[in-house]
This record gives sequence, C-alpha cells and structure tokens, in this order.
Amino acid sequence: MDHQRRIYLDNAATSWPKPEAVYQAVDRYQRELGAAAGRGAYAEAIEVGREIDNTRSLVARLIGAGDPRRVVFATNGTDALNTAIHGLLAPGDHVVTTATEHNSVLRPLTQWVRGGSVEVSYVTCDAVGWVDPEAIAATIRSSTRLVVISHASNVTGTLQDLEAIAGYVRESDALLLVDAAQTLGHAAVDVSELGIDLLAAPGHKGLLGPLGTGLLYVAEGIDAKLDARRQGGTGSQSESADQPMLMPDKYESGNLNCPGILGLGAGLRYLQQRGLETIEEQVRRLTAEMLAGLAEIPGVKLFGRADARHRVGVVSMALDGYDPQELAATLDASCRVQTRAGYHCAARIHRVIGSDATGGTLRFSFGPFNTSADVTAAVDALKQLADAV
Repeated sequence: MDHQRRIYLDNAATSWPKPEAVYQAVDRYQRELGAAAGRGAYAEAIEVGREIDNTRSLVARLIGAGDPRRVVFATNGTDALNTAIHGLLAPGDHVVTTATEHNSVLRPLTQWVRGGSVEVSYVTCDAVGWVDPEAIAATIRSSTRLVVISHASNVTGTLQDLEAIAGYVRESDALLLVDAAQTLGHAAVDVSELGIDLLAAPGHKGLLGPLGTGLLYVAEGIDAKLDARRQGGTGSQSESADQPMLMPDKYESGNLNCPGILGLGAGLRYLQQRGLETIEEQVRRLTAEMLAGLAEIPGVKLFGRADARHRVGVVSMALDGYDPQELAATLDASCRVQTRAGYHCAARIHRVIGSDATGGTLRFSFGPFNTSADVTAAVDALKQLADAV
C-alpha cells in the first residue's frame, strides 16, 4: 500500500475527512441505539427521535428558519430537489432556471418538458458563470410557477446574487427554489431574510455529514402547494389510510436514515462550534492561494471569477496537452492529489464557458480540513506536469 499522504481536494463532491464527532455519532447509533425514529416508546427509540429533532433544529438555526418543522430530511440533495420540482409542477406551468444548474435540476425539468406539459426557460450566464438577476426577472411570466437557481456553480464556484434574484421573484407569483449544494456550510444563507420558498441541500458536503443525507426547507404555506410524491408509514396518524398533512411527516414516509442524520447533527455542531465565518474565511484564503499559484503555470486556463471573494472554494481549470480525466488520474497516481474531472453533472455551463470541447474541466475544491500545504502540493504537482508537456 502506498503511504504517500492523501491530498483530498474534492470537497465539492463530498467532504472528507469528517469531524471525529461525526464518526462517533454514527458508530454509537449502530452499536448502542439501533432504533427507528418515531416507531417505539422505549428509551433508545425516544433518544433517536430526540436527536433527530435536535438535528432539525440545528439546520433551522443555520438557515434562519424559525420553525424546525419546516426542515424535511431527504436522502441527498438530488432527492430534495426532486421532491420540490415534481411536487410543485403541473401541466401548463412555466419554469425559469439557468445554464449553471446541476443535473439534479436539469433532468427532472427535462422529464417534464419531454412530457409536453411544462415549458422551461434557461437563462444563460456569462463567461465566469454569473447570471444577471435582471435577466431572470425579464424571463418570468404570469404563468411562471417556479424559479430554480443554484446559489453557486459547482463548476466555476461563482456565487449568484441571491438577494437580488429573490427580490425579483417576490415581485411575481412564482416560487423560488434554491439549490444550496455548494454553499450551505460554506456561506451564510438566511431563508427568512431573503424570502426563499424552498431550499435544497445535501448533508454530506459543506454540512460535513455522511453520504445518504439531505434536506429540503419548505416555507410556511408552501406545503399546501407541494404534493407529497411518496406515501407510507410516518409513525403518525397510523390509523388513517391518508398521508398525514402535518410537517415534516408529509414528506418523510418510511424510516429515516437515523445513523446518517445523527452524524449530520454532529457535523452541524462542529460548524457551530468552529464558526461558519471562520470556515468561510479559511476556504476563501485557500481558494485565493490556488488561483494565484495556477495563474503562474504556463498553459493553464482558469474558469470562474478571479476574485475569491465572489466564489466558493471551487477552482476549475484546464492544462494544455492534457485531457481533464488524464490529468486527474495522473495527479492521483503520481502525487496522491485527488480532484474531480469532467462535466461535473452540469453540461450546460460548459457550453457557455467553452470547456465542452475538451471534456470539461479539472476541479479542485476545498473544505475545512484543507491547508496551505495542500495547495502548495497541488500547484507543485501541476507545475511538474506542465513542464513535462
């Protein structure tokens, strides 16, 4: 086994490592608790239910939601986005979204379009992946049911002006769904202050929880418009054949991923203890260091904003003479620098920024456990590869 230090720079896909408390929470559930939430009156089941409620409250506090019951747990961000999109749309609706979106948005919408019953307008972005809020406002119609926006691109890292976009949506009858996959845990998002109707995110990225966790925030009153596309046991109103309408049970049929959610709770407590602003500043500093280092390498093309203050910790690039997949494999094999290569499940933005013809980009992404030494190692490895061309 190669004992060379592993330099993990793929946190936009999933964060690693996790805080030690996350591992402990999952292990304790599996070894000591082992009960389903809301399905028993014995001590362990009650404790699991209490810990899930605590995790729900931690999410609500993080995103500025007054009522923790507005937070629905999902199996991942994709599940949360599908719950929102398929639960809201109906024949005749119009949707506004952007060229920066992930397939978790694009594919559910494509399914509606292919059915011939929903129309989707795609607002383009500029060369760094920024979407003009006024362009979104100009695309909203009287028939627009939903505006879907990714808070930050998982390709360029560019942050969108969520405040301006939310303001324009509030002036219409449309609802706003925010994909916060790349920002929750890395940047402040206040759903109450911004007037966000729905917000979806995975638990395993910036929130530092295990894979198999996610969440959907549903603003007050929106649940009356959002159908539950999955029905089943909730541990509540079990005497009725009808799906409960109370939150969050309406959208949480079947057993929850209890070990994952307890691990997510531990990740959220870590964020709370360390401070979101502290983590945000660290990741921004590492991003700036990476951008500066890559800019000095001949043959490197950078994508996204030059200023790290207007992006999350995602840096995409191309290197002359290398296919992105080849470059990623070589970095791992030679230096144990681990990245992500390709289209990153977001093909539309590559057509705009010009990386589609070369197979996408090579992406570095930072988390709270990365250091300047990781950046230096990655830049040095790329310099060696550039010199070898």
